[in-house]
Amino acid sequence: MRFIYDHDLHIHSRISPCGGDPNQTPQRILQYAVDNGLKTICITDHYWDSTVPHPYGTGAGQTTEQILSALPLPEADGIRFLFGAETEMDLDCTIGVGREMIERLDFIIVPLNHLHMTGFSCRGDEDAAERARWIVRRFDALLDADLPHHKVGLAHFTDGLIYPGGKNTDVLMRIPESEYRRLFGRAAELGIGIELNMPAAKADLREMTWEEDADELNVYRIAKEMGCKFYFGSDAHTVAGLGWAKRNAEKIIDLLDLDEQDKFTL
Repeated sequence: MRFIYDHDLHIHSRISPCGGDPNQTPQRILQYAVDNGLKTICITDHYWDSTVPHPYGTGAGQTTEQILSALPLPEADGIRFLFGAETEMDLDCTIGVGREMIERLDFIIVPLNHLHMTGFSCRGDEDAAERARWIVRRFDALLDADLPHHKVGLAHFTDGLIYPGGKNTDVLMRIPESEYRRLFGRAAELGIGIELNMPAAKADLREMTWEEDADELNVYRIAKEMGCKFYFGSDAHTVAGLGWAKRNAEKIIDLLDLDEQDKFTL
């Protein structure tokens, strides 16, 4: 049976500092689910737990108190509205969520590709080859982390923030296929979800097509071959961002030939 787009597990509200859309409220996000027939949605505002030392010092990052301010989440019949967070991994491969919040959060997504934060996630002067090695090390660190991996997602793995000023494929294609198979094989065994939200269909805010990025698509094909399960996350920070999520997802489903057995569930 073809993969049904019935969820969105990566959505930011107006709380996330990089959003800035005052209309991106939990209630408006819930309406997006109602309008698109979604059964499960998850709010995942940016987060760094105050109990975990931050490389930029005390008070850096979005705090526990800030993300908790979204609660209680609104409700609607037939829709699960989950409380999650998008945390980070620093230069020491420390993941920014403490034990208490690990238990409280329904879903924890970790981006390995946020290499635009000089001094936090990378030095900033790494070339493509070094960034490729760094991505592999970070992936292994996520797999080795003391986390309940069944409720962990690998966020937007092929996003362009891997190599600001260059092409993300310059980095991704330097990772050997054998390494991808090893890493995604371990991810599948642990039950980590692999996020899909890359621009695949021409939409209001996205003009790229996957036909132009076959090398990048092959990364996810390897993940599928290794038994990984996939979820969709719009990564929407604005109401406009919610608008193109469904048609983008439907195109990805076709390009990867996904069916229901490929679906990650919480």
